[in-house]
Amino acid sequence: MLRNELLSFLDKEREDIQREDLLDFIEKKEIQFLALRYPAMDGRLKTLRIPLTSRRRAEEVLAEGERVDGSSLFGAIVDSARSDLYVVPVYSTAFLDPFYPSTLDVCCRFMDYKGDLEPWTPQGVVEKADRAFTKATGLELRALTEVEFHLLMDEEDHLYPPRPQRGYHEASPFLKGEPVLDEIVRIVGSIRGSVKYAHGEVGTIPRLESRYPEVDGKRAEQFEVEFLPRPLQQAGLDTLIARWVIRNVAWRRGMTATFVPKLAEGAAGNGLHVHLELLEEERNVMVDKGSLSERARRLIGGMVRFAGSITAFGNTCAASYLRLVPGQEAPTRVFWSDNNRSAMIREPLGWVNSSGMDLKANPGQKNPFQGERSRQTVELRSPDGSADVLLTLAALACAARWGLTHPRALELSKEAYLPGGVAPDRETFKGLPPLPGSCAESAAILEKHRRDYEEEGIFPPVLIDQVIRRLRAEGDEDLAQRLSDMPADSRRRFAESLMHKEIHRQ
Repeated sequence: MLRNELLSFLDKEREDIQREDLLDFIEKKEIQFLALRYPAMDGRLKTLRIPLTSRRRAEEVLAEGERVDGSSLFGAIVDSARSDLYVVPVYSTAFLDPFYPSTLDVCCRFMDYKGDLEPWTPQGVVEKADRAFTKATGLELRALTEVEFHLLMDEEDHLYPPRPQRGYHEASPFLKGEPVLDEIVRIVGSIRGSVKYAHGEVGTIPRLESRYPEVDGKRAEQFEVEFLPRPLQQAGLDTLIARWVIRNVAWRRGMTATFVPKLAEGAAGNGLHVHLELLEEERNVMVDKGSLSERARRLIGGMVRFAGSITAFGNTCAASYLRLVPGQEAPTRVFWSDNNRSAMIREPLGWVNSSGMDLKANPGQKNPFQGERSRQTVELRSPDGSADVLLTLAALACAARWGLTHPRALELSKEAYLPGGVAPDRETFKGLPPLPGSCAESAAILEKHRRDYEEEGIFPPVLIDQVIRRLRAEGDEDLAQRLSDMPADSRRRFAESLMHKEIHRQ
């Protein structure tokens, strides 16, 4: 079984780790470096490497953290005249670095000059949103992400050629990147212990054309790593660490890993789907008498209400809106459905009314399995690989709180439902509210609804301002019109250039 080497050494659960435990591990394993890791405004994990020259120095850093320049990490959100922040280790996140020898990594929280948690950082915003949800509802909100990405590789092996857009659950030798995926899963699984599964995804592209050398002439194979449901902050950290590991493994194998929302017209893009579940006293309460419970439908109503503004956090570059097009299993309208992968919100299978399947598949099995009563979730399918995952989770917590506490949520949920398995007619589909079609439109919607996020001080106004500025800087107000006015060949080249410049985004 996959196991965090640190936890095996200590024979403890994460929550029980003490500073003295880490010091003992550092001494006995002859750890030479401590790597402090923390997310910045660009959504990437940053690193501060500290050489360990004595036990006292290690203890000092673990207890008091270190000082960093907040204005370089968070830009205009931080006043450069008072930009210092503390990064303070969270012991439960520690792991032995899989890429650098004799290095212990530990993720950190940001703290201010008084030694208090900084509430305006993405970590602080998620924490406040989560706490406000539980205070208002008495429930716990958990999330899991589906991290989709492409591996770009040289075409060296012409045996078993890939089939375009047919990579779903494909295996080697048809997918040449499967050994890379295995290494990624082993590392992320041992670090976090929360990987649910991994597999090949639809978006295989045999050969790319591009003016960017790291893209031109490469074969692209798409993969997905999906996690188990976790509290919001942990779900966010799962995703950040997974992105870091995916890129490092690919780089060391001479490949490029990218989460870019789309690589080619007509090809599947990279989503960052988010599943949510509601718990009461550790029990999933998404189902009542075999169908979605009222509370689950209220949750959906909140997601419908916040759908347009959530794209400001989940779809952050112009290329995002080249993914949100019909016919690519990506949503374009605000509605929910059961099992429909074109819906913005999907009710996936949740092991409801399905007990005893193993006995039917294995007639010789004597003892029935006593599983969880329900594992039902609802899935938001609009976010993509450009998403700021922490702010997206915080936005979803705000949407969930509104849904669980606002009397109109059930009505919104009812209005936005389309039955699964039945394709809506053109007029019905056109009558559904559209998702934003550009960063500029997302920025405008966020500006209009910013109070939904600023209530109770969850999202600081300065952070909302920064998000809006970043979206407007994409300059895509008339992008759809410009593309529609171009000849087909020119449109394709322009669109793919727009996509490929984001190859290293997030």
